[in-house]
Amino acid sequence: MTHAHHNLLGEPPATKLPTNPEADAALAAGTAPAEVAAAHPTVSAAWAALAEDALQRGATIEAYAYARTGYHRGLDALRRNGWKGFGPVPWSHEPNRGFLRCVQALAAAADRIGEADEAARCAQLLGDCDPSLQR
Repeated sequence: MTHAHHNLLGEPPATKLPTNPEADAALAAGTAPAEVAAAHPTVSAAWAALAEDALQRGATIEAYAYARTGYHRGLDALRRNGWKGFGPVPWSHEPNRGFLRCVQALAAAADRIGEADEAARCAQLLGDCDPSLQR
């Protein structure tokens, strides 16, 4: 007989980052992500947009820097909102997507520069945050 193993203490509740209506509206209106990042440097979605654009242009080091900035800003925000370094950070909650997009971009940029360990850690983090994001 096999037994399913699970955490008897349960999984922590999902961390859901708050919205930033001003930054969200600016991004939705097409304001340049660099302007939004300058005005709202804690908003990971602006850094994610910068990183994704840099990846598309082949500017890998630029993408890496933008993604790493947004990743760290996102970690700070997650911790301020009760995240202890583990537990769900669902993609379905729109304000979480900026952080998760930064992790995706960081994984891609790390892979491009041969940082396989970092790319793997990012992929693991994505899957830990939201299993639907596993590669």
